[in-house]
Amino acid sequence: MEPSRRFTRLLEKFFPYRFLLAKLTHIPMVRWIITKMIFDKNNLTYLTKDSVVEVQLNKDIGSVDNIAVPSKIVEYFIEQSSYRFIMDFCICRESMQCKNYPIHLGCLFMGEAAKKIPDKLGHAVSKKEALAHVKKCRKAGLVHLIGRDKLDETWLGVGSSIPLVTVCNCCECCCLWRMRPYLNDNLSSTIKRMPGVDIKVNDNCTGCGICTDNVCFINGIKLKDGKAVISSDCVVCGRCADACPHNAIDVLINDTDFITNTIKRVKKATN
Repeated sequence: MEPSRRFTRLLEKFFPYRFLLAKLTHIPMVRWIITKMIFDKNNLTYLTKDSVVEVQLNKDIGSVDNIAVPSKIVEYFIEQSSYRFIMDFCICRESMQCKNYPIHLGCLFMGEAAKKIPDKLGHAVSKKEALAHVKKCRKAGLVHLIGRDKLDETWLGVGSSIPLVTVCNCCECCCLWRMRPYLNDNLSSTIKRMPGVDIKVNDNCTGCGICTDNVCFINGIKLKDGKAVISSDCVVCGRCADACPHNAIDVLINDTDFITNTIKRVKKATN
């Protein structure tokens, strides 16, 4: 078995214990080791769902025609990419034997480093095929996470000399980074929300609890005194806003350059 596939099996075996691993990062020596293995040069951004951004843009300008939404960030990097590789499976969903989302909708990797990924893990694709893949992922309800991921560089065996652009397609039940709230603050800060995007609960909230029921990636929204409250752990994926039947959660665009600034962040992380 190839080294990368052996590492895959190892990751799958220990995946259910990731929350314990995250808690151990509060121990200095353990944190140093885990940082070197998983977090060194990490810089990942959750992209807010297009649907909730479109709602806000409609409120602000009356139309979303020709207006950039978060998925355009992924499309930008696909169009700029020299090489693209799609995993034949999602290691997170495979590890958890996910019943809610398709396991075969794997990560998209881009750049020269992606040429080093073993063919047994997936296949190279054209720009058109990559665009179709991420569209299919969004249609399935998955949320994009984009940037540089040290863990991917390690388990795929591509090394760190040439940055790898990762696009994960995340589900709320199996995503690796559900462990984010349990991490040491310095490590959790490597997984970010989009710049210029915020979220708040408005007066429509009835405390029904739908937004807290297996909706959030990181348990970033809870009920307090009969109302939903969003914690600082929130990465503004927008799933709670999508799920709310009372339109009680607003995703706010505080900077009209939020798309451009996210692209700049990803470029800086992966150059």
